[in-house]
Amino acid sequence: MTSISKPFNGTIFHTHHSSSFPHQFRQHLHSHSITLRHKSIKISAHAVPPLPQNHTVVGFGMTTVDFLATVDGYPKPDDKVRTTSSKVQGGGNAGNALTCAARLGLKPKLISKVADDAQGKSILEELEADCVDTSFIVVSKGGSSTFSYVLVDTQTKTRTSIYTPGDPPLVPDDLSQSMLLSAFDGARLVYFDGMSTETALFVGREAARNNIPILVEAESPREGLDELLTLAEFVVCSARFPQAWTQSPSIPSALVSMLLRLPNIKFVIVTLGEDGCLMLERSANEDVGLEERNVESFLELLYKEKDERW
Repeated sequence: MTSISKPFNGTIFHTHHSSSFPHQFRQHLHSHSITLRHKSIKISAHAVPPLPQNHTVVGFGMTTVDFLATVDGYPKPDDKVRTTSSKVQGGGNAGNALTCAARLGLKPKLISKVADDAQGKSILEELEADCVDTSFIVVSKGGSSTFSYVLVDTQTKTRTSIYTPGDPPLVPDDLSQSMLLSAFDGARLVYFDGMSTETALFVGREAARNNIPILVEAESPREGLDELLTLAEFVVCSARFPQAWTQSPSIPSALVSMLLRLPNIKFVIVTLGEDGCLMLERSANEDVGLEERNVESFLELLYKEKDERW
């Protein structure tokens, strides 16, 4: 069973209609027990299951200092514009993800690297204030920590990020096996932000040897990411990644293609900004009596249900 989920203002549309995907996929899909069904689920605070007794997660990737500037419109070349607000705060996909995990009540440990400069100190202090375990962050003597300039455009509701990688970068030699085993102790999941793929693969292989589930965030195709994806059980993508990676004509068909190309993953999610997300989930169960539907028509059905409910 494959399911597509889409949240709209607190409602999750969790679908289940058997799919008539493009003909070249159909036989292959049925052999992999991939179908679509439909149901709606209303989410409330009382419906959220309690945290497991052991809720340690490990994250690997980039953590930064972000210099944010909010503007009324993105500047044209050679323009000068005035900010409406500005802020300096921690960022980076891994730093953000682990901070979110901590605020949700999980116990996150972060594997990353900063320098012993003022920015590195700020990164560590902010993470520790949110109860992220920073004891596995490598601190280099000398060098510079990663930082980003972020322009937030209030008119288009977009942001543009320009980041400067830290130096020296995190390399496998920075991480001993004993350090990784200590980080993995009690972990239920290891998250990768899709960056620094050489070192990520080194960490990912060790996680796989210890039978710890892996989640990979995929923003854009890059060298080494394909191999990291083969280790993953869960994948979360940016809106542009599925089609760029699979060369499929649409996002829904690209998600199907990802499930076929990555037989180990249990689900793949693509985030769609204000439109929520789509989720395709693999299951061994299949009801062959379900009506077949085209995957594109199925997505239209989700939008129609959303419009009718709201």
